[in-house]
Amino acid sequence: MLKESLTAIFTRDLNLVKDEIGKYENEADMWKTRGDVTNSAGNLCLHLIGNINHFFGTLIAKNGFVRDRDAEFATKNVPAEQMCLHIDAAIEVLGGAIDGLTAEDMQAVFPIQHRGRDVTTLQMLLHLSTHLNYHLGQINYHRRLI
Repeated sequence: MLKESLTAIFTRDLNLVKDEIGKYENEADMWKTRGDVTNSAGNLCLHLIGNINHFFGTLIAKNGFVRDRDAEFATKNVPAEQMCLHIDAAIEVLGGAIDGLTAEDMQAVFPIQHRGRDVTTLQMLLHLSTHLNYHLGQINYHRRLI
């Protein structure tokens, strides 16, 4: 039940990112920044896609994904339709990664530390969920601000 719940929450929130991206009346607006708001919604979306693929693909499923975190914030003007396809692919990656975890895997130490300390895989998954939701809120705010 835990794995199904985690998959459902991540899937729900990634679909909400797609919904937010789709609500921009002018697609170019999702790449704008204003004042102290230095991350565009488009770049936050790319960051979330990279984050999911890195943590679930590279570190859990060991699928060979190579992350370019700098590009997540430097790339501009990716069409919304293409980003939505990347989100769909990320949902598939995380679903497969979570599905492959055992109860023992969930309690094992995650392959990388979080903020300088060891955490379990379950703790990291919970952190990744809140990270996704934090940026989802930023994207929503950005859309309404711009």
